[in-house]
Amino acid sequence: MQPASSGSRPEGHYAGRPVSRQVLADHVYEELLASLMDGRLEPGAAVSIDGTARELNVSPTPVREALARLEHTGMVRRVALKGYRVAPMFTQEDFAELMEARLAIEPVNARLACARQTPAHHAELATAVADLKKAPRGPSFAEYRDYLEADERFHRLIAEQTGNQFMVAAYAALGGQVQRFRLFGGVGITDAEQAIAEHQAVLDALSTGDPEQAATAMVEHVQKVRGRAIADAPAE
Repeated sequence: MQPASSGSRPEGHYAGRPVSRQVLADHVYEELLASLMDGRLEPGAAVSIDGTARELNVSPTPVREALARLEHTGMVRRVALKGYRVAPMFTQEDFAELMEARLAIEPVNARLACARQTPAHHAELATAVADLKKAPRGPSFAEYRDYLEADERFHRLIAEQTGNQFMVAAYAALGGQVQRFRLFGGVGITDAEQAIAEHQAVLDALSTGDPEQAATAMVEHVQKVRGRAIADAPAE
């Protein structure tokens, strides 16, 4: 994040224009997320609400809101009486536990979504895979942001297509944890070709209308992601 040239503007203004509080919070969220993903905010580092507000030339309110959103992703943690800190990097054990959760949730989502999909739902999934294929994959977050968005959208759409509010909530609870293995590395997307092929395989399986085939394709995808993620994760 680049320091601002003057004191913070009144809440509701950014770059000299009146904007909504939600727009400000979204802007701060994106700036903090980019700093996390690019490693400018390192594991364990304190995140100052007032300091961030000064750097981004906003009031502290949207910073608090953005940090609360990031806390739900697991990327930052709130420490009693100490404010927010960047979460530590995942260890191999952390990845193993996360992937256990994904294997418990996502194949069931694929099975239910396959049984309940509509042509409109399937078209949305196809669009997500197409977006994944054409998204940039450079080393900076700005270059691979669209790739991550398409990846997350694909999995979220499958959860939503289950029509089961509790399955949607279970998937949402994983939040940004699914992408945290990319944090702090500064290498961008290293498994794009494999991941794209796996997403296409899930989409093809959903196209058959066979729920068990869809669940199997999702199991294979998550297991392969697990293998790549654990190989890249620090042991401690």
